[in-house]
Amino acid sequence: MNMRLMPKSFLYIALLLCSLVIAFPLLYTLSTSLMSEAESAVYPPPLLPEAINLSNFAKVVDTIPVLTFIGNSLVVSIAIMAGQIVTASLAAYAFAFLRFPGKTLLFSLFLATMMIPWEVIMIPNYLTVKSLNWLDTYQGLIIPFLATAFGTFLLRQAFLQLPKELFEAARVDGCGHVRIFLSMVLPLSIPGIATLGVYSFLNHWNMYLWPLLTTNRVEMRTVQIGIGMLQFEEMNSWNLILSGVLLLLLPSLLLLALGLKPLVRGITAGALKG
Repeated sequence: MNMRLMPKSFLYIALLLCSLVIAFPLLYTLSTSLMSEAESAVYPPPLLPEAINLSNFAKVVDTIPVLTFIGNSLVVSIAIMAGQIVTASLAAYAFAFLRFPGKTLLFSLFLATMMIPWEVIMIPNYLTVKSLNWLDTYQGLIIPFLATAFGTFLLRQAFLQLPKELFEAARVDGCGHVRIFLSMVLPLSIPGIATLGVYSFLNHWNMYLWPLLTTNRVEMRTVQIGIGMLQFEEMNSWNLILSGVLLLLLPSLLLLALGLKPLVRGITAGALKG
């Protein structure tokens, strides 16, 4: 019996070691954020602080407007997430259930946009935003990202997994596309929609280049720009830098912890039959 349990024990130990390796940067960030400035400047740096120093977080708040950066990133990420869910779900429903000429070709062209690097369209988007006087505004940060080919593909695949007999019965009862979409498709596709929401929020919470390009005022900066500002002002105080990193990571870590289960369920939906 013990011989049978040994391979499984080795597997758990290997998984535990891999988990520690993956979590080490985050754990080290937490440890360094609690150190004093003298401890963080020692080489080689210690793994654990001699005493917990919570004043680092207060110094970060005094150095940069952390709450402003977090608020801006929350507004931008939530708005983009909501916009992508709306546009992607509508487009996915059309590609999944409607019949119109050239649907296959149009969907192929739609997916082909996923192969275009963001850097290629960044300058045209910037010139468009500048011509509309949207620099240093929320609409300049949000509107270029309201449509997503990946989200459309993801939700289309989720919609195609739904039973066709259910929609045929709804059409016999006189339901139109709007009622089917709102009362049947969306409630049955919550895992896929949650997957798109979590992915979209985290992706745009970590966005750096576009906010750096389109914002100049500190009041419109987002969290990733805030981290760069903190490193510039406190270049040698790694305890303050990593304290700021930890503060600015908290909302995304919280969302990931809450949305991990629907994210995994949505990604694996349709992978197995039966």
